[in-house]
Amino acid sequence: MSASVLLTLAFAACLLAGLAVKFWLASRQVRHVAQHRDAVPAPFDATVPLPAHQRAADYTIAKLRLGLLETAFGAAVLLAWTLLGGLDLLNQALIGWLGGGMTQQLALLAAFALIGGVLDLPFSLYGTFVVEERFGFNKMTWKLWLADTVKSTLLGAAIGLPIAWLILWLMGAAGTWWWLWAWATWMGFNLLLLVIYPTFIAPLFNQFKPLEDESLKARVTALMQRCGFAAKGLFVMDGSRRSAHANAYFTGFGAAKRVVFYDTLLARLSPGEVDAVLAHELGHFKHRHIVQRMVLLFGLSLVGFALLGWLATQTWFYTGLGVRPNLQGPNDALALLLFLLAVPVFSFFIAPLTAQLSRKHEFEADAFAVRQTSGADLGTALLKLYEDNASTLTPDPIYVKFYYSHPPASERLARLQPAGGLA
Repeated sequence: MSASVLLTLAFAACLLAGLAVKFWLASRQVRHVAQHRDAVPAPFDATVPLPAHQRAADYTIAKLRLGLLETAFGAAVLLAWTLLGGLDLLNQALIGWLGGGMTQQLALLAAFALIGGVLDLPFSLYGTFVVEERFGFNKMTWKLWLADTVKSTLLGAAIGLPIAWLILWLMGAAGTWWWLWAWATWMGFNLLLLVIYPTFIAPLFNQFKPLEDESLKARVTALMQRCGFAAKGLFVMDGSRRSAHANAYFTGFGAAKRVVFYDTLLARLSPGEVDAVLAHELGHFKHRHIVQRMVLLFGLSLVGFALLGWLATQTWFYTGLGVRPNLQGPNDALALLLFLLAVPVFSFFIAPLTAQLSRKHEFEADAFAVRQTSGADLGTALLKLYEDNASTLTPDPIYVKFYYSHPPASERLARLQPAGGLA
């Protein structure tokens, strides 16, 4: 059996197996949440109203059902791009129109991204204007959505096309070790984005105003100094323009680091609870979780580029995924797209490992927050955030193991009990 046929069979088998597992996990989650919809779990019955618990269950189920449709559609689109010849058809059409040079390769990447965006659009719109609207989360207007879409598209082209051109140029001009130079370029680009995103990109979509509450500012500044953390500024983001969901986060890199609070978060939490949430985020920095994740990203991307460097020279890699390589010109853009399409199919089953690592980091950040602030404040803040974001209190345990990057509320609050984190 040829390598091309083996790749085709392996790809199809992994795609079908992944689809089956996704449907199985989602169906377990739907059943588990529905079965526990009519009673608040015992640890929360004194603090979480039944209507809020039922709303979270209904919201979770609605998102899962939409997700199942999106998953099935996504698998069909992936199959159409690869084994059914869609990518090959697009590539051959562009070769016939533009020839086989750099312009054709950039056009292939742009056309693929544009078509993918159009295909995803109905799910994005339904999720925002139907599901999120039904549960009172959506604050987005059609005018704002259109403005965001136009800005995102133009920004994606302005940033994406130059870096794509550089990677494609390296693939063609840097010899056998092109993948090492491309990897270094890609990592440098990501580090640069960490610096310029807070200052130049994020303000294109949201307003960021300095935190004006002097009392809260003093508390937050004292907490950061106590934790040995320095930031360029404390900002409030107008998250309520788009959603009722609440959050806070750090962004930036090096001297460009800044703390950002959603206005919805400040409106909901007490000063002590804001301290606790911020201390949790500081815990990620104190435990070097951000650095660890960056190192992991660097390592995995290096392996990925090295693998791509080998696969791009193998004819069976193209034919096994339903594409005829161009014998008269470069296939670099084609190799990039096929690699990006195939890797998630084969790597899907390692998702529980990364989710487990993320949950471990969240527990460590919670423990740090308890040492720096109040366990009771962190517990009540988490409960408010779970309630405000309609996060279910009764997820399926296996679904959690596979997907959850954050521990469920029951596990997080149980660990806070010794510190008085749950009344």
